[in-house]
Amino acid sequence: MTIVLIWDADGAPPVSGGLVVLWRAFAGSADAGVVSIPALIEANAESLRTRYLTWVHEFGETSIRGRRLVDHLEIRPGFSYWWMTLFAEKCNYSKSPQIDDAIGLLAFEQWADQRHVSQVTLVTANAALAECMGSLCSKTGISFVSQAGPAAKDGLPWTKRLYRILPLPLQSFAWLLAHLLRRWPLRGVGLAEWRQSTGKIAFFSYLFNLVPEAAKCGRFESRYWGHLPDELRKDGIKTNWLHLYVESDALPSAAKAAGAIRQLNAAGQGEQIHVTLDSFLSLKLVLQAVHDGLRVWRLGQALIPSFVVSEATRIDLWPLYRAEWTQSFSGPAAMSNVLNLNLLEFAAGCLPLQQAGVYLQESQAWEFALVHAWKAAGHRRLISFPHSTVRYWDLRYFFSPRNYSDGDRNGLPRPEQIAVNGVAVRDALIAGGYPERDLVMVESLRYFHLLKAGGADHRAGHRAGVPLRVLAMGDIVKRNTERQMRLLEGAARFLPADTVYTVKPHPACAFAPDDYPGIRITVSMQPIADLLADCDVAYSSSVTSAAVDAYCAGVPVVSMLDPATLNLSPLRGCEGAVFASTPEELAEALATCASQPSTSARSRTFFTLDADLPRWRKLLQAQDHASIYNAG
Repeated sequence: MTIVLIWDADGAPPVSGGLVVLWRAFAGSADAGVVSIPALIEANAESLRTRYLTWVHEFGETSIRGRRLVDHLEIRPGFSYWWMTLFAEKCNYSKSPQIDDAIGLLAFEQWADQRHVSQVTLVTANAALAECMGSLCSKTGISFVSQAGPAAKDGLPWTKRLYRILPLPLQSFAWLLAHLLRRWPLRGVGLAEWRQSTGKIAFFSYLFNLVPEAAKCGRFESRYWGHLPDELRKDGIKTNWLHLYVESDALPSAAKAAGAIRQLNAAGQGEQIHVTLDSFLSLKLVLQAVHDGLRVWRLGQALIPSFVVSEATRIDLWPLYRAEWTQSFSGPAAMSNVLNLNLLEFAAGCLPLQQAGVYLQESQAWEFALVHAWKAAGHRRLISFPHSTVRYWDLRYFFSPRNYSDGDRNGLPRPEQIAVNGVAVRDALIAGGYPERDLVMVESLRYFHLLKAGGADHRAGHRAGVPLRVLAMGDIVKRNTERQMRLLEGAARFLPADTVYTVKPHPACAFAPDDYPGIRITVSMQPIADLLADCDVAYSSSVTSAAVDAYCAGVPVVSMLDPATLNLSPLRGCEGAVFASTPEELAEALATCASQPSTSARSRTFFTLDADLPRWRKLLQAQDHASIYNAG
């Protein structure tokens, strides 16, 4: 019989008389009697991902008082609020970090089934994880002991700590009031032009990541969409643009954003119509959203589930998701969801009939509301566009194949087509069970700079005696960037003292170089293509898609591997991809990779690149009698 110590704490585990299972660390090659849960997850990735997605599907399908949960949550005819919950979104890299523990439990269950485990001792500060593990051991006849590890400090200012102790319904109303105060200057901006538009193609995007030089001139140029807007304009195609405003250095306030929208509409002269989602705010709409919010809260109270064990696992995962259920139905996330639902319904309802709609796909809650609102308003084809990469462990993009069946009332809201930007995204979605017939290949719009990356082919690698130049590419999630930079700070002790460190932060993530006194940092917001041309090796966070920029440009790239999370790197499984999880590994990888000659550009491994955009033009042609494009 086997005695197991599960170590979910910082530092090395104590000497144990049995097997040691590291919950969020990798085992060294010389560590006999040590098992790593992150390594087990990677070794059994396909079965574990399938089991988790099956569990989520069965959760939504659970029968309560003779009706499925998704049907109980029908908030509009044929549209279930289920698809706006954190459960369905599955955002494991920021909003729902407990998914890592859920999949770790599935991995442990699978591993333990193959051994005669008699006793488990778990050291963790995670009470929910301990409860789940205790339940599993009880069902399988294993003796279980839980020991509390040191709790992590939250580091939040007192104002946020005070806010967090408020009941969630009060938090949701406080969020709504603050949101309205910040966004009210956008109310009505561009609304008249939207209602009177003669354009027949609508795009749904973010008022963020705009090219600053173009914005100053009143010209719409977004890094998400590349030169597609200009090409449509040259073709005489009128378009409508609805933007979700995101605060940024370029547009730090709603008043600034309102001015930018007015400037874009003036410059567009009716060929491009621009509004924000907040343009549709009104007192009546806010009251309707509050009504929906109260309804959702009552549903959440009435349907607190006790049905969490499914065919996918014997583990009761509910302790991990108890807080997420409450947040989905009564917290700020719920209020944001119902507000966005009402705003999108109004926006789609007052827009003249559209032949096609395209939205940036990241599988967030508002996107499912858009699919419902678009179809309810009677518009024609709706197309989603994953604008960057689809990472294997980014579970937002994947569902149980059973969710893709057509005709299911309250089923998964899907667009008619997904526009994929290359073979990598296409193959990832097909491998995940998405119907291939609903995928259409288009050109990637934000990676055309890779066509000019041929210069990387001629670099012979870093030369001895010349300072090593490291480009660190930050993440949109602050804690991911912090982990990345702490690892680099540790690695700097093993690298030459004259090493040059340049950091390109994500534009939506504030970065303070003084937080990392162990390295001298130069912060640059230059285009990534320019920075890659002036470095010896790139270093990416565990999540950012910027790793693909370097990889495709032929620049050596090392990605942080964080054992505390799933491997969310877009380079997971790619030939020649290099990962590091300790300072020593990172220092060695940076030095070794930088000294090797640059590889040939790999852009076509990922993306379809044709600056003339023939696939986009074909896709956006209307498929009825009223053709948007002239024949030929």
